[in-house]
Amino acid sequence: MSVVTFIPGGVVSAKGFSAAGAAGAIKYEGRNDVALIVADSPCEAAAVFTTNKVAAAPVLYDRKVVKGGVVQAILANSGCANACTGEKGLADAEMSALVTAGELGISPKHVLVASTGVIGRRLPMERLLEGMCKAKAALGRTSEHGLSAAKAVMTTDTRPKEACVTVRIGSKKVTVGGMAKGSGMIEPNMATMLGFITTDCAISSAMLRRALKLAIAKSFNNLVVDGDESTNDSVFIMASGKALNEKITRGGEAFESFRKALEAVCVSLARQMAADGEGATKFVTVTVKGARSEKDASRAARAIAKSPLAKTSWFGKDPNWGRVLAAVGYSGADVDDMKTEVFYDGVWAFRRGETADEKQLKRLEKVLEKDAFEIIVDLHLGKGESSIYTCDFSVEYVHINADYTT
Repeated sequence: MSVVTFIPGGVVSAKGFSAAGAAGAIKYEGRNDVALIVADSPCEAAAVFTTNKVAAAPVLYDRKVVKGGVVQAILANSGCANACTGEKGLADAEMSALVTAGELGISPKHVLVASTGVIGRRLPMERLLEGMCKAKAALGRTSEHGLSAAKAVMTTDTRPKEACVTVRIGSKKVTVGGMAKGSGMIEPNMATMLGFITTDCAISSAMLRRALKLAIAKSFNNLVVDGDESTNDSVFIMASGKALNEKITRGGEAFESFRKALEAVCVSLARQMAADGEGATKFVTVTVKGARSEKDASRAARAIAKSPLAKTSWFGKDPNWGRVLAAVGYSGADVDDMKTEVFYDGVWAFRRGETADEKQLKRLEKVLEKDAFEIIVDLHLGKGESSIYTCDFSVEYVHINADYTT
């Protein structure tokens, strides 16, 4: 299998794509809040959406579009989620796609739309479409163009999130690049996140969909900030085919190489989102191993990552490992505390009934002073293992969400 190599770049790094961000004054004056990603020609495409039964209008619209397996442009906005807006909201999503298609001279059947922001408010259509036109006029292929699009979809994010890799498929170099937004209302089944991925790989829409689902299972679905699932979660991928590799239409070495490259981009973006969780001061990887099954490992790791008590202890630099072990106990996973071990970055806190003394607690406190660390729980019951990317809960998290609409 070919080696996956990270390079600087994002959503315009693959051949055949341009992008831009522009200010539409959707929520704030003078801030980029409309992004446009455009392919030179229709692309094979796939997407995965929220499983929340209260799905936003863009999700309802995009589900129909992506069934065709062909997309050429994506219009995205921040500042307004266009969720819980009824038939009028759905009409707004459709109209924004229709007008965008007209401006670009492409089929409206090949335009996806995405929104993020406050739930329950209709899109300011005049401002959105004005922003779209500005973005169209600014389209380009440089890293600055990709970055401007990434910044335009930010809400409570403190920084843009981009990732890019290359991989050899046959004799051709294939590029996979992407951008994402996400900071809060994250978990389970993706997050309050929008992910936009482009590649110049020649691959069928069916295999693209398969690769995307596998990559999401190892990345965005292993991401926890606060335990809430959004109405708007969407991850899109477009494949231009301009790398001119032999088209991937079935499993095999070529597919596995592409899947690994796509997974690397998605994992990078997921880790960036966890590190930029609302008010976060710590990036924490929670790994549970030695479980009876991978499902049990995931249950236990997710329970730790979602625990407000564990997360606030990380913020307070308090080595309160009991909160970690308690979360494992109520997770539904099989556990025997007399066989279990808990580590913070390799420093033990609990070992098969033995608890950390004052000297050991001081070592644990030093780990918690770091900006990033790993919690490892070894259940010693089997071979199941799972890692979840998360962050701490700070005072700032409360302030952000207490004042979100005001």
